[in-house]
Amino acid sequence: MAMKGCLSVTKYFLFVFNLFFFILGGLMLCFGLWILFDRSSFASLIIGSSSPTLKFWSYVFSGTGILTMLLGFLGCLGSLKEIKCLLGFYFAFLLLLFATQITLGVLAYTQRNTLKNTVGEYVRHIIKNYGNHTKQTDMEENLDFTQEQVECCGWYAPEDWLNNQKINENSSVSLYPCSCRNVSATRNNIANVTEIYEARSGFCTTKAGEKWPVYQTGCMNSIQNFILNNSICIVGVCIGIALLELFVMTLSMCLCRNLDQNYNKLARYS
Repeated sequence: MAMKGCLSVTKYFLFVFNLFFFILGGLMLCFGLWILFDRSSFASLIIGSSSPTLKFWSYVFSGTGILTMLLGFLGCLGSLKEIKCLLGFYFAFLLLLFATQITLGVLAYTQRNTLKNTVGEYVRHIIKNYGNHTKQTDMEENLDFTQEQVECCGWYAPEDWLNNQKINENSSVSLYPCSCRNVSATRNNIANVTEIYEARSGFCTTKAGEKWPVYQTGCMNSIQNFILNNSICIVGVCIGIALLELFVMTLSMCLCRNLDQNYNKLARYS
């Protein structure tokens, strides 16, 4: 009797837990579609108005929502109807997700220097060819968005922009990327406020020989500092998610193993 009651509690706990996740997944999917199609929404103003930024976050929310809904559906139906195959799929899906997270975490830690150098070369390639197109590419807009939001310039240092072809070609004027502009510095020195040059290309101009009024920190250092300053929160969230996945996997496996071996719920629907 005690075992039967324990299984009932486990069954309905899994159902309610996964019902919550199914609803959460649906909300995330709707939110992702909303910020993709409604460019004037309040969420678009918070996340960023650039097209690639909106697309990226839309795909992130939509993809996460679909996976969360799928996981919640398998857990809800499998636990409520006591269908072993669905509980098995639910357990396998969680196990695959858990293994993927562990693998990505280990690879990111062990290959962090290689990853840092690879990303650095990629960003410097974007910087070198920045402004050579008639219209800004998605990667250029992403770079602008990152430099504005993180308040950084270049990958290693602002000097990375000295390799830009557009800046080197225009020797008559001193160009610098507008997304790097240190707004507080220009406000403190009104006389040196720059005027936008070729707004489409994303460059601003200043007096010849004058120091660029840009952020002096490279984006690599800014991102590293952000991760270090929030490392406790990041590690805590990762551990919490991992423990939650292990707990739910254990419950689903216990429920699946203790169901009546001679009773197949799928026979109802055949």
